[in-house]
Amino acid sequence: TKKVYYYGFKVHALVSDEGYLLDYAVTKASVHDAKETVELMINAHPINHYLLGDEGYLGKDLAAELKGMGYVLWTPYRKNMKGAKKHNNHQLMAIRRTIESDFSLLSYYNAENNRARSLAGFQQRLEIAILAYNMAYCLERFN
Repeated sequence: TKKVYYYGFKVHALVSDEGYLLDYAVTKASVHDAKETVELMINAHPINHYLLGDEGYLGKDLAAELKGMGYVLWTPYRKNMKGAKKHNNHQLMAIRRTIESDFSLLSYYNAENNRARSLAGFQQRLEIAILAYNMAYCLERFN
């Protein structure tokens, strides 16, 4: 048959509180979410110093490192963790759900099914999807 290879990857993204995708990094699928966070923060320098993450960003080491950079990281606790009901603020959880739905819109622009044949083609198609997402978001927001 055809010798076609598929590689697993993960896109780590930084989204503004308005919903725009500010910066991203592509890694192997096996790279933990927390490992790319600091680099994204160094590259993007977001104005807002409060960060929302999902359960993949739980950890005292990451929170301490970001705190040293001037950022406060909030992540929801897993349901089985001690103090989860008290810590998991429903308003912050709603914002997290909004961010997740924004990420799902990227699949509408073929960010998940890239099908590029080269690394340059992969990057180009991903950046086109992100640009289209940001432009559509801007048009929707101001119409």
